[in-house]
Amino acid sequence: MFTIEHEFDATVITLIDEGAAPLQEDVTVTAFEDGVVLEQLDPRSEEVQRITLSFTMLRDLAAALNLPEGIYQREGAGKER
Repeated sequence: MFTIEHEFDATVITLIDEGAAPLQEDVTVTAFEDGVVLEQLDPRSEEVQRITLSFTMLRDLAAALNLPEGIYQREGAGKER
């Protein structure tokens, strides 16, 4: 299950783990104008872990989910700003 909320300066998607235990903590994906931030509570430390991705990195991740093992470079990579 997931939710989508549109805020003033960002779109926020929350991924909720459903199914058989053990379940993972919710993941919040916040898309800003210049990149995406992923956040998840670490239950051991009780701290929120944060990862920031550029849109180029996010596109690479999306492409990688559908490719076999290997090394890849998107056409035009490095020309985006």
